[in-house]
Amino acid sequence: MSSLDSAVTAVHANARARLSVVLLAVSAFVIVTTEFLIVGLLPALARDLGLGIARAGQLVTLFAFTVMLAGPPLTALLSHVGRRRLFVVILLLFAASNALAAMATQPWLLALARVLPALALPVFWGTASETAVQLAPAGQGGRAVARVYLGITAAMLFGIPLGTLAADALGWRGSFWLLAALSLLMAGALALWMPDTVVGPRRALGEQARVLRQPQLLGHVLLSVLVFTAMFAAYTYLADVLERLMRVPAAQVGWWLMGFGAVGLLGNALGGRWVDRAPLGATLVFCAVLALGMLASVGLAGHGAFVLIALVLWGVAHTALFPLCQVRVMRAAPQAQALAGTLNVSAANAGIGLGALLGGGAIERFGLASLGAVGAAVALLAIAAGLLLGWLARSRSSTHGVDLPH
Repeated sequence: MSSLDSAVTAVHANARARLSVVLLAVSAFVIVTTEFLIVGLLPALARDLGLGIARAGQLVTLFAFTVMLAGPPLTALLSHVGRRRLFVVILLLFAASNALAAMATQPWLLALARVLPALALPVFWGTASETAVQLAPAGQGGRAVARVYLGITAAMLFGIPLGTLAADALGWRGSFWLLAALSLLMAGALALWMPDTVVGPRRALGEQARVLRQPQLLGHVLLSVLVFTAMFAAYTYLADVLERLMRVPAAQVGWWLMGFGAVGLLGNALGGRWVDRAPLGATLVFCAVLALGMLASVGLAGHGAFVLIALVLWGVAHTALFPLCQVRVMRAAPQAQALAGTLNVSAANAGIGLGALLGGGAIERFGLASLGAVGAAVALLAIAAGLLLGWLARSRSSTHGVDLPH
């Protein structure tokens, strides 16, 4: 009887763990939609607040660089906080911030409403990835992280387009009110159904920062900067590529972007399948696919079925690289996975900003048709850096007998 009770208890625990990963994925959906929805709302928002479009666009930059700078120290300071309580507080902060954005009548209020969630976003990604690994069965941690990152794909596929459509019906403030309600709903769901996970004792910030002295970790973080720079050098301007190079009617661009996100579901599945085996190797493979997809999509613009195949390759690789980079960096610092995960989020945001700048500069100097070559060149540079990182890891392992990430 006791063995049966133990089996039933184990089944319930596994079911609750799976539910927790799903809740984290839905929370990720809300968080990513909060970050990127503003891109689709900028014109209406700028008109309403009396801002120029360039100045309104600085709200996107403000969010990205707040994430980049604040993430690592905040994650280290909060590493001892119970995960359920931490996630609930983060979602409540997102609810309050979205409500503040909906009520903002001055640019500085809207800026504050963007800074507050930007402080919490990297803490969520670092700790949610670590928690997903803890909740997953042995050997399936990477797949669990990929399930959480499915929230990114869902946000790109449904959240951002539907939020923009909601803004057409309810105004841009209505979209932020909807996000506030969703954030509040997820805070309640996490409080009710997510189990507490084991967290280590409180450690001094300086003690945790020692991981930054590890060349291997820093190498993986810099590799993520390169990978995301390659990804967003072209992706930032994908709508313009579709409209101007591929001659997609402006009214249909949104549907094409939704299709790009849909094929990303396959990329997320493939990334989750391979990430537990060899995250570095899989990263390099998908960087090669990314380079081919970007180069062919722009180069074959107007060539019917061929450009569709190229866009599929691009979309699959683009989405697969999100969880691959996260797990790869976390494995480089197993003793401080939450902090490592947040470092990767900071690296990703640095790459997003650099990629947008690089792509914009390429358009001004060489024209829109140069984006494929520029993005592919950075992806190839990332592959070279990854090969060097792998070689250094093998050399160190053979010299010191250290088992390092593949």
